[in-house]
Amino acid sequence: MSSDAYGNKGSRARGVTRRRFVRSAALVVGGSALLAACGDNTVAPASSTTAASGTTATTAAAGGTATTAAAAASSGGPITLSHWYHQYGEDGTQQAALKYAADYTKANPNVTIKVEWIPGDYDSKLNAALLTPEGPDIYEGHLTNSMVQAGQVAPLDDLFTDDIKKDFDKVALARNTVDGKIYGVQMINDPQLFYYRKSLLDKAGLKPPTTMDELINASKALNSGKVKGLYMGNDGGIGLMAGNLVYAAGAKFLDDNNKPAFNTDAVAAAWAQGKTLASSNTLLVGAPTDWWDPSAFDQNLAAMTWNGLWAMPTITKTFADDFGVFPFPAAGPSGKPVIYSGGWAEFVNPKSKNVQAAKDYVNWLWLKSADKQQDWSLSYGFHIPPRISTANGAAALKSGNAATVVDLTNKYGYGDLTIWNAAMGTALTDAFTNVVQKNADPKAELAAATTKVQAELDKVLKK
Repeated sequence: MSSDAYGNKGSRARGVTRRRFVRSAALVVGGSALLAACGDNTVAPASSTTAASGTTATTAAAGGTATTAAAAASSGGPITLSHWYHQYGEDGTQQAALKYAADYTKANPNVTIKVEWIPGDYDSKLNAALLTPEGPDIYEGHLTNSMVQAGQVAPLDDLFTDDIKKDFDKVALARNTVDGKIYGVQMINDPQLFYYRKSLLDKAGLKPPTTMDELINASKALNSGKVKGLYMGNDGGIGLMAGNLVYAAGAKFLDDNNKPAFNTDAVAAAWAQGKTLASSNTLLVGAPTDWWDPSAFDQNLAAMTWNGLWAMPTITKTFADDFGVFPFPAAGPSGKPVIYSGGWAEFVNPKSKNVQAAKDYVNWLWLKSADKQQDWSLSYGFHIPPRISTANGAAALKSGNAATVVDLTNKYGYGDLTIWNAAMGTALTDAFTNVVQKNADPKAELAAATTKVQAELDKVLKK
């Protein structure tokens, strides 16, 4: 698993399919259950063919024959829209995508949605396809400034009425906005946070940590024999802490003028706390699977673990009500709790011969159809629908730990920056790695990372 743009292992790597449904991830802070791509590629819709790029499933238009989008545009006849998905790992996702497409065709007989399920390195295949006239009409991904500069995303502002904007998760909306224009519709929200065993904390006389000092102390107190105090990935938590500690210290990656904003005394002190935790010998390393898979926690290898909302059904099955959740704790007096929230978004290719038809489908599926949005988020994986009213109407999110996660995400959620790229994330993570592994001075490393990030920003902003 490669790091995402923020340097977070297993999160939604820009350029590398991060998590099958599970993915979202967009950042440290960002990863999804990252279940292996094991979806069924042999689903037989009305007609299906297998292309070199992956499985192609076409829903046949009722009472008509699908033609190419180009032919439809010129003749005024039936329209075919190509809709790309990466290969989700949750069973039933491909069948759901096909059903949504078929339902739309039933209501709009002149429009056929050709669902294309892309296995392997989705991002590389998508990037190549978007350079050609034959790219998908609709596709999922994660917005960057470079995509806007390259003309790969059509503005979708006309889909977002004032009422919809008010009813849309603010982090997800900002995540898909560049220079005041909205280019994507978030499909799922994937918050990440800590899970803990209630019985083990109770036995140790502990409350869920609210500060980094409390997290360090809890990890030490819960560390015993076969059970480690905390699991934050097989890299010892470096990939997850580098970015989260910036926000937990009350800072952020970039300011409103797109200047580096993480080189502060508060972040330096937070990184020093991160080094203390990483060096405490209380963190589980060498687990059979990495942090996005709840197996280590389910097998009682650690008393606390970092994971995503997607892991909750499995953890609930294992421990019933003997677990709770808490956000990444505040670091320092100016700090605050934080929850990274990632997720996939839907885009329309401006090179499409049928841009309006593509926008109509995206609008119907991801903004108008609450039943399908709940189905996509909660029937196969476990995620939060980005539309607030849709999430509020989901029974599975109304009680217990799931309701707590929704509330914490609304209070403390933050997401990816469209201008932040993998090189910037690497610079930040490498700096924190030096602090942890080479005993480097946090302030000096933050200054060096600032120089590297600014150089990358200069390149991006000049394009």
